[in-house]
Amino acid sequence: SSGINAEWPLRPGNYILSKRHTLQFKMMNTMQPRIILLKEGTDTSQGVPQIVSNINACQMVVEAIRTTLGPRGMDKLIVDSKEKVTISNDGATILALLDIVHPAAKTLVDIAKSQDAEVGDGTTTVTLLAGEFMKQAKPFIEDGMNSQIIIRSFRKATAFALKKILEIQVTVKKDDPKEQRELLKKCASTSMCSKLIAYNKDFFADMVVDAVMCLDSLMPLNMIGIKKITGGSVTDSQLVKGVAFKKTFSYAGFEMQPKTYLMPKVLSLNIELELKAERDNAECRIDNVEDYQRIVEAEWTILYDKLDKMVASGAKIILSKLPIGDVATQYFADRDIFCAGRVTFEDLNRTVKACGGTILTTVNDIRPVDMGLCELFEEVQIGNERFNLFKGCPKAKTCTLILRGGAEQFIDETERSLHDAIMIVRRALKNDSIVAGGGAIEMELSKELRNYAKTIHGKEQLLITAYAKALEIIPRQLCENAGFDSVTILNKLRQKHAQDCSGGKWMGMDISSEDIADNFIACVWEPSIVKRNALTAACEACCVILSIDETVKNPNSNYQAPNAMPGM
Repeated sequence: SSGINAEWPLRPGNYILSKRHTLQFKMMNTMQPRIILLKEGTDTSQGVPQIVSNINACQMVVEAIRTTLGPRGMDKLIVDSKEKVTISNDGATILALLDIVHPAAKTLVDIAKSQDAEVGDGTTTVTLLAGEFMKQAKPFIEDGMNSQIIIRSFRKATAFALKKILEIQVTVKKDDPKEQRELLKKCASTSMCSKLIAYNKDFFADMVVDAVMCLDSLMPLNMIGIKKITGGSVTDSQLVKGVAFKKTFSYAGFEMQPKTYLMPKVLSLNIELELKAERDNAECRIDNVEDYQRIVEAEWTILYDKLDKMVASGAKIILSKLPIGDVATQYFADRDIFCAGRVTFEDLNRTVKACGGTILTTVNDIRPVDMGLCELFEEVQIGNERFNLFKGCPKAKTCTLILRGGAEQFIDETERSLHDAIMIVRRALKNDSIVAGGGAIEMELSKELRNYAKTIHGKEQLLITAYAKALEIIPRQLCENAGFDSVTILNKLRQKHAQDCSGGKWMGMDISSEDIADNFIACVWEPSIVKRNALTAACEACCVILSIDETVKNPNSNYQAPNAMPGM
């Protein structure tokens, strides 16, 4: 037949095409226009392989910081592009320095930063939990389960875990100052257990608690200054209850100024007090020597007029963000006034907030309200540096931590460790509820979630059980980092937590005895908000990764498509 047999019913299989019609049919298919949606060179990937790929990338990030968890965690040495060496075991610091480029893996960096900003500690914990949640969800994804089912189940499990934390947390009474101080010291010590300064945690715990207690009810973090001086022992570090900053550059006459004052008035300025050099290409035409002399005298008159007004104000301490020249330095020294120029804005601003007054840009009409006041000012020698100390500041409560140590990298890590401890103490003051650390709270939540999963039917039962198993990553990793047998320790913990006695819920790892112990009695305490924030952030990060089924990566701007003409 030369065509289609029209007498046959139009059913599949009843079409007989000749060679001519077959050729025409093929030509029609090949002549259809090709639709190009994305720019050539765009990288796209989607579907289940994309979700699995993102999970694998996040697992690589977790592996990088897994060994830093706990009191026996290891440190990481990171060298950046500028050859700066950083030694740290702080999760947020390591992830920030790794310079991760994978778009999905950057989510873990974000949650570590948010944990550090919100509560100050638990950055490694939140990253490990997020990675373990994804690891437990990976088999279900590969088996074809819809991501939304997993996300819904994990969020339900997180809500249940947060509710349980609120039920079992212990609230410490604020009425007893001594008991409250002990609570803060235990929380600070627990935070520093995994740091380089773990062997001096009792020394620094007292210092951190005293520093936070110096603040007002709002507890602003910028009112705690931290200064670092290389040299000496770490135990030479000290707390100054006031403002302290390093002596600035000084001119001749500075040594003639007094270095101790009682109840001095403090004048803070943003004015340059020195003779200015002539501008380049400036031109001033004069006819005689007398005119030149009047120009020089006018410049000196302007400077001395400023100095006279500052002396008349009654200020004994004069600080300026801009330079104070040799003439002004000698002028103040002759009148028993201390001056310091080139003070950093941070130190000057903290001094103003502590002592009172304002930063003036002119010396005309200096009022008493514009000047600050402190009980004692002195300049002391600390190590190889000289520091200016303001003590007894009435306007605001502030303090300064002066850190000592043999190596610059060690002092930097000490600063990061104290920052975490300060944040923990601040949170413990605002939220006076605590839980036991050392994997105790994670094992208790895991037990409660397993029991809760038995009351649910369907796929959610499997997923909530997987969520409960993921929580065991914290005690397991603590065991592995300490070199213990994690299988034996976890089995003991499961057995103790399965018992209905009230004391079993706080059973956790005991690093010193290589066994398990009641960590609440052992005073291994953490603010409950640390665990609540870690669970919430880890769950959200996991849900974000699981909800991404396609990645579109645009080509670089300098990308040139194949066979393209130059300039196209």
